[in-house]
Amino acid sequence: MTTNTDKPLLIGKGLPPFDRIKPEQVVPDINQLKGELEAKLGDLEANVTPSWSGLVEPLTHIEESLSWSWGIVGHLMGVKNSPELRQAYEETQPQVVQFVNKLNQSKPIYQAFKALKAGSEWETIQPAQKRIVESAIRDAELAGVGLEGEKRERFNQIQLELAELSTKFSNNVLDATKAFKLKLTKKEEVDGLPPSSLSLAAQTARAEGEENATPENGPWVITLDYPSYIPFMKYATNRELREKLYKAFISRASNGDLDNNPQIDRILKLRQEKAELLGYSSFARVSLAQKMAPDVAAVEKLLEELRSVSYDAAVKELEELKTFAKTDDLKHWDVAFWSEKQKEAKFAFNSEELRPYFPLPQVLEGLFGLAKRAFDVTITSADGQAPVWHEDVRYFQIADENGEIIAHFYLDPYSRPAEKRGGAWMDECLNRGKISENGKVTTRLPVAYLICNQMPPVDGKPSLMTFEEVETLFHEFGHGLQQMLTKVDYPGAAGIHNVEWDAVELPSQFMENWCYDRPTLFGMAKQYETGEPLPEHYYQKLLAARNYMSGSAMLRQLHFGLLDIELHHRYQPGGEETPAQVRDRIAKTTTVMPPLPEDSFLCAFGHIFAGGYAAGYYSYKWAEVLSADAFAAFEEAGLENEEAIASVGKRFRDTVLALGGSVHPMEVFKAFRGREPKTEPLLRHSGLLATV
Repeated sequence: MTTNTDKPLLIGKGLPPFDRIKPEQVVPDINQLKGELEAKLGDLEANVTPSWSGLVEPLTHIEESLSWSWGIVGHLMGVKNSPELRQAYEETQPQVVQFVNKLNQSKPIYQAFKALKAGSEWETIQPAQKRIVESAIRDAELAGVGLEGEKRERFNQIQLELAELSTKFSNNVLDATKAFKLKLTKKEEVDGLPPSSLSLAAQTARAEGEENATPENGPWVITLDYPSYIPFMKYATNRELREKLYKAFISRASNGDLDNNPQIDRILKLRQEKAELLGYSSFARVSLAQKMAPDVAAVEKLLEELRSVSYDAAVKELEELKTFAKTDDLKHWDVAFWSEKQKEAKFAFNSEELRPYFPLPQVLEGLFGLAKRAFDVTITSADGQAPVWHEDVRYFQIADENGEIIAHFYLDPYSRPAEKRGGAWMDECLNRGKISENGKVTTRLPVAYLICNQMPPVDGKPSLMTFEEVETLFHEFGHGLQQMLTKVDYPGAAGIHNVEWDAVELPSQFMENWCYDRPTLFGMAKQYETGEPLPEHYYQKLLAARNYMSGSAMLRQLHFGLLDIELHHRYQPGGEETPAQVRDRIAKTTTVMPPLPEDSFLCAFGHIFAGGYAAGYYSYKWAEVLSADAFAAFEEAGLENEEAIASVGKRFRDTVLALGGSVHPMEVFKAFRGREPKTEPLLRHSGLLATV
């Protein structure tokens, strides 16, 4: 492989040299890489032997070469988006998709995998290796390896167009979010906004050229980026402006040049056609062929079980909110505002009051303290040891109980709406694996990307986090732990590789529970100026408020999950209903306030149209059943008992976090819990058990 320093995208191993990568290198480097890998694939196809060393190892090398280089480009699209990078990505994406199709549809490779499974070596290889081989056979079949002639050609055209549509969808959402700016000049327009929001709004105004903008006197610029949008909806007393902002938010990417409606129609049509080419009646069935849930009926059964409980709770919550607001005329843009007021009245605090107790450096200290207590790993700064893509990005190392470095991760915590997509995610930079070079075998340590979008440091203060942002950081760190604490040495099943998608949220949602754990919370909640710990009354209020509106929150997730399954299972593209009408129909039993006519939520539903959650959004709830039950194991052992936490934590680390995709998730769960999962802990944690 090329190691020319002028071609940083072709180094193919180690940490990405972010300080040297430029958009203009993407096209020539990826094209060169594709040529090199096509030659290697041709060579492997001509000489393949159906053995682990003659098939899986050389194939893994090809796959990893591609994912190293293309993974960097994809990562930068999410965190350092620019017109130049976008153009380069769009130019090279078709070549990459074509190569991946060629790889996935290789008959010689597929036949070699089947021969390996049928041969004598099968009896001697490890269970993890067997899982990798079986997944490779299934994935090849779902990638169209069995298709011939026109059908194969059509399948590949679909794959290519779907990849392009997904990128376009994502770019449209980013651009539509970025395009909206609400400039406010009168103090009454920002009445009710907390100091942190005024500071951010003034900082945004300064970035827009209003160099004299101040938090006290404005002007203020409000955007659709979460750190700006959410507090405005919660605290602004100006109802007309809340309505304006809400309507702008729900109609993102639904008109003009950035309209995603055509992309949605086309994506659903192509997915259905792809499913039929593969011999499935719906795309949902294709999706579930790779998941833990056995079929659509099992998914809908779980979602309905949770819906029937949460719907009645949500109806009651809305009635209580109307009574509190002393109005029957509660609109969508009033819900967040009055919910916050009701929460303040019920629990005598608001979300903003807690910000000073959660400065990012302190939260990290608490999070790393928990990792030490529960999993016996030590996390320390490694800033300066890796090139980064932005000056705010941090780099950390993880050491095991013997002080040996076992993993690293980047943390990119702050919102940058001009170049970084919204939301939060974990992604893989490097995967664990045994690497053989010059006759010497070494272990490549895993490296993860953890990306959040919280408020940046403003006006000389550190990033002060809402409690929800703390939960988000814990969530992404849970994904990171599964990627980083894996003990599997085969890249195809290490970390999150080969973990069924509906089990992948288990460690992330599990980690959120610790935010309410007393020692964990008090280990990080300290006032950023005085160092004074969070007052006890706030902790009690946080616990009391935990299940506030939990019926509505669960129903919202079920609305998304059931809509996703409906669109990918029963909806007929080009039929009598539009996707928006499907949503309105599903909303009848999954919302207590029907969506507004202009609500184009689907146009910004990147999870299913630009991410990996198509016919898989239910995974959040499926995995939440697992994660709540997993946390219940710690509750049963005693959360005040440090020895018990360490003991159960070791079992969790040795199963859920260590085994990656080497064992089926149900077996992993049973190895940890000693039985199959139950829904009771999730309903209990959500405060919905009493209403069953």
